[in-house]
Amino acid sequence: MKYEKEISRRRTFAIISHPDAGKTTLTEKLLLFGGAIQVAGAVKSNKIKKHATSDFMEIERQRGISVATSVMSFEYKDTLINLLDTPGHKDFAEDTYRTLTAVDSVILVIDSVNGVEEQTRRLVEVCRMRDTPMIVFVNKLDRDGKYPFDLLDEIEKELKISLHPLSWPINMGKEFKGVYNLHDKSLNLFTARQKATEENTVPIPDLNNPLLDEKIGERDANQLREDVELLEGVYGDLDTGAYLKASVCPVFFGSAVNNFGVKELLDTFIQVAPQPLARATDKRVVSPGEDKFTGFIFKIHANLDPRHRDRIAFLRVCSGKFERNAYYRHTRIEKDVRFSNPYSFLAREKDVINEAYPGDVIGLFDTGNFKIGDTLTQGEDLQFTGIPTFSPEIFKELVNKDPMKTKQLEKGITQLTDEGVAQLFTQHGGNRKIIGCVGELQFEVIQYRLLQEYGASCAFVPLSFYKACWITGDKKKVDDFVRFKQSNIMEDKDGNLVYLAQSEWFLNTERQNNPDIEFHFTSEFKTALAQ
Repeated sequence: MKYEKEISRRRTFAIISHPDAGKTTLTEKLLLFGGAIQVAGAVKSNKIKKHATSDFMEIERQRGISVATSVMSFEYKDTLINLLDTPGHKDFAEDTYRTLTAVDSVILVIDSVNGVEEQTRRLVEVCRMRDTPMIVFVNKLDRDGKYPFDLLDEIEKELKISLHPLSWPINMGKEFKGVYNLHDKSLNLFTARQKATEENTVPIPDLNNPLLDEKIGERDANQLREDVELLEGVYGDLDTGAYLKASVCPVFFGSAVNNFGVKELLDTFIQVAPQPLARATDKRVVSPGEDKFTGFIFKIHANLDPRHRDRIAFLRVCSGKFERNAYYRHTRIEKDVRFSNPYSFLAREKDVINEAYPGDVIGLFDTGNFKIGDTLTQGEDLQFTGIPTFSPEIFKELVNKDPMKTKQLEKGITQLTDEGVAQLFTQHGGNRKIIGCVGELQFEVIQYRLLQEYGASCAFVPLSFYKACWITGDKKKVDDFVRFKQSNIMEDKDGNLVYLAQSEWFLNTERQNNPDIEFHFTSEFKTALAQ
């Protein structure tokens, strides 16, 4: 293996959770340990003026939520970590699902007060489909939450995963005294408003040591001895092989906002987390150790730098070595393309790089050539599979409020829908524009970004459509269908015909009446047909 050394020092993972469990705060603290930032920002705070690094869009700062995945690369103890902070809100779940295709493992953040929530379940399902290794971080121990054993039971039962605690809390809320590390047998003492530093870590190889009583008091010490005895009896040592197969999830306890328990998580993570893994394509499985370069686009972001109107396509390197100014094959459009300024990221801050290795996530300038799911190779004709697309559930008509800014609106809506979060449909034979999304909040974000980034003001009129279906089949039959159903026929960005059904009953009726026409529920039907 040519690039073995580079591959073995890379770890690529995403942080996922229900909104407000503390993903972005944890991301900040991990960056702090990695030396990537000097001061951790806050998501919502009156005292801290610095915003979270990963929430770089204006709308994210206003609302205190992440609306797009941000990519951060940093080094920690000679390991190069590519960290992706994902949006928790279900209206942006698509972005998160696609991000999960580009990582090798995930850290799941669970709020100790609320336990398992709706979005947590959906995200874990996606991880289980792919057998993605998972580490669980139970956050907000400085608040009164659920009893740890009850919490473990709830997580196991609700998410149908097996857990393995590697640290254990001593009380919680106001009584919270610290965390006992089962992995390296040490006690980490918690003091409010104080950073978790080495001085607060006491090695206690033997729990019967009187030092334990001295540090946390007799009652808590006896409770800890009981808990640890029970844990070691039930769980034993961590089976790393089972974790890599995604059948066991290590669990850590801490408080991200107080920087507590984060270092233990990071230290264990770089030891056990998987190196870049192999990826499936429509032809074969691509292994990271191959000499020739391959990679795929999993995300496109418009206006990362508002001053330059740029579009960045995010590429995950799957095998070989990516080099600046080299020509690579774009398999969908069958053209050779080269990139003179590939970037590595720290959210919005970006640095030009000369090379990248498997596991790295890099940004490429996009002039409109890329779509989500595109593959780049060194000449081989293949396509990476498994990148999900979604059928929209909410439809609204786009209305231009300022006719003087028609050009800006056109450009803005084209670029924003390229990001893959919303879909643009244009009336067949007309110019009426309809936007389809999965969540309501998407429309607000689009409206805000059109105004802020493109200076175009618009309004959305709700439409009562049930589903978008892409139609293919016998040309004459399709033409007849289009003629009869003119008001419901749209075109997507690629000129494919789309039928917008008013209700489930209408859709089923049309499918019965037109057996020669195929109704597809995602725009990926072309890939499915080719296989």
